[in-house]
Amino acid sequence: MGVHTTVVFTDLHGSTAVFEALGNAKATALITHITQWIVERCEAHGGRVVKTLGDGVLAMFPDSQGAVDAVVDIQRSHFKLIARMDKLHSMPIRIGVASGEVELVQGDCYGDAVNVASRLCDLSGPNQIWANAASLTSVDEGQGVTFRVLGPINIRGRAEPCTVFQVEWREEQASDFLTMQGELDPGMISSETDVLGRELELSWMGTSQIFKAFDLPIHIGRVRTAEFVVNDPRVSRNHVRFDWRNGSVVLVDVSSYGSWVRFGSGNASPVLLRREECVLHGKGELALGASFSDESVPTVGFSVR
Repeated sequence: MGVHTTVVFTDLHGSTAVFEALGNAKATALITHITQWIVERCEAHGGRVVKTLGDGVLAMFPDSQGAVDAVVDIQRSHFKLIARMDKLHSMPIRIGVASGEVELVQGDCYGDAVNVASRLCDLSGPNQIWANAASLTSVDEGQGVTFRVLGPINIRGRAEPCTVFQVEWREEQASDFLTMQGELDPGMISSETDVLGRELELSWMGTSQIFKAFDLPIHIGRVRTAEFVVNDPRVSRNHVRFDWRNGSVVLVDVSSYGSWVRFGSGNASPVLLRREECVLHGKGELALGASFSDESVPTVGFSVR
């Protein structure tokens, strides 16, 4: 019999680089210490930890308020900790949150909410919390917390897209974004100011182009009719599309061989998209038609600002 719960997935971003910097023994001890601390913070907010996954944690909460309070607490406390650490040894946390029905089998949990929370954790950036709309419906934002809509995102294995929000948790940052409470239509979130002010910069092989939000949708492709041309046999005629959706730039893979997205520095773990989409934020790179492990792969830099 299924139970309704809120699922939390956490992941330590950049753990591979820490193993290279510290060696196996010291890196394992550090990651185990942080993971156990995350377990304790989840339990302190009423959660039940289902299992740890190397540098990740899967937890269940009986209510969404406790889950959101826990993940905000985790991000705020951990951010203060890594601010005092050597950059090579610091590991920001990525978190995904989703509410829904799950099945409990021999102490483990399965179901749509588990899959969604895991995928949102993978798609989020360092120090970020991404949550599905169901997990925020009855949640009070609290001091310094706002919910910023990212729009509908396709989740692997789901027929319908999932409306996703980023939980802004930094107390010192005054949010300029409208928030969602209850049944507020997410389509009301974006504003004319966002459209006029946001822009996307793409660069490849010394070529750079800037597109305003109102220029979207645009394509990267091999054909001349694409707004940004990358002439490589591994690139599809129209390989990826950039949409402006609810105040965010959304990357949609429409290629034959897939796209790899890497946020931030070169140490970040890439996200593979095959006929899927994700919200772009900050700076990063796109590998088109092959992974970043192929040194000859066409790599397009992006910056959303």
